[in-house]
Amino acid sequence: MKKSIALASVLVAGSLAGTAAAKVPEAQTNRLGNDLTPIGAEKAGNGGDIPAWTGGLTSVPDSVKGEYQAGKLMPNPFASDKPKVEITPANMGQYSDKLTEGYKALLTTYPDYKMKVYQTRRSCAYPEFVYEATKRNSQVADLTPGGNGVSKGIMGFPFPIPNNALEVIWNHTLRYRGFKLTREFTAAPVTRSGEYELITVQDEAILQWSDPKKNAAEELDNISLYYIANTVAPARSAGSVILVHETLNRAIEDRKAWQYSPGTRRVRRAPNIAYDNPGTNSDGLSTSDSFDGYNGAPDRYNWKVIGKSEKFVAANSYDATLASYDQLIKPLHLNQDYVRYENHRVWTIEATLKEGTRHVYSRRVKHLDEDSWTMTGAELYDGRGELWRVQELHGRQSYAVPLCNKGAEIVYDLQAGRYLALALQNEGQPINYAADELDVDRYTPAAIRRLGVR
Repeated sequence: MKKSIALASVLVAGSLAGTAAAKVPEAQTNRLGNDLTPIGAEKAGNGGDIPAWTGGLTSVPDSVKGEYQAGKLMPNPFASDKPKVEITPANMGQYSDKLTEGYKALLTTYPDYKMKVYQTRRSCAYPEFVYEATKRNSQVADLTPGGNGVSKGIMGFPFPIPNNALEVIWNHTLRYRGFKLTREFTAAPVTRSGEYELITVQDEAILQWSDPKKNAAEELDNISLYYIANTVAPARSAGSVILVHETLNRAIEDRKAWQYSPGTRRVRRAPNIAYDNPGTNSDGLSTSDSFDGYNGAPDRYNWKVIGKSEKFVAANSYDATLASYDQLIKPLHLNQDYVRYENHRVWTIEATLKEGTRHVYSRRVKHLDEDSWTMTGAELYDGRGELWRVQELHGRQSYAVPLCNKGAEIVYDLQAGRYLALALQNEGQPINYAADELDVDRYTPAAIRRLGVR
């Protein structure tokens, strides 16, 4: 199996490197649900530590039924698992082929950094209607000219059998995360000495691409996502609200964004919430287009597929969510005792800055878990071509929904010795994946002003 994966990587790197789209033949589409999972991953195991996908976790597992409570943080269904290996700077050479360049850099830079690798659990799963839509998308979805949008498809993953790297990144961008959801999360920009101030944000979204009543992208009025983020703490930042209308085809119209400032009590257009402008509540440690691993228009980069290979990634990392902030957040990096790593097959794609365009990152290498198309990590390079920042996203199955997404997002700034921990949650911060009360009338500049001043 390892040989077939290597061969597949060569074929992918050669035939999927360009941006020209081609319809998937029906014979390929029929692989979905057969030798491929319903969203396009290899169903078979690798003959070793990666097992076959057998459907994932689609309901609350028996191992946590006595602990699980709706509306609370999810207990770890794999709490009895023990680490198979612990990777440190001393032994990292033995595992070089399974380590991304980002993890090699973290292990090299921080002498006490470690990675506890557990048995691989292919827990990812989605509702049946997502699988059905994904199979249909494989036959009808298209990239718009230039690859800056998607047409004709709807719901789920637009390109389960991708032809190029732009289709891979759109699988991540439009992946199923529910239709209407609300959440409260915490961000922590951490100094080199480990000091931090918690920033609490209430956010919500209507993901129009996942609207069960829509039949095609052309019914979405070119808006794939409505998003509001309201900062509620600390007091000096409370009441700052951002609103985003994410466009589906950036060739027609760019992202629209607004910001309400409690200092001026005014709502203003915010074109800076895009590309390499500093991310909201990031203390300058991340860019706007790095939130969620990557978001927004892909038009400033040339994209290519490097291949698919086995890598250690942060997966089923429930304990990192269940830990208190003081337990998890330490100087230089997270407390690695709470982060779970597994061997997964990942797609690796590369974005290089187009000539004549600007961005603080000249090159970005991104790794996406094949079982969810969710970005699990990335290496971000500065204008000199030096590795600057490393992203780590903690994959996690929301088994009661079901859907496979991510928990915490970490951005390590290797040059500053600092890091940003995003999307942290505690017991009082559950995600509501069924926020049916949300309506598009909330997503207007006037509405966010009322939200900020209340």
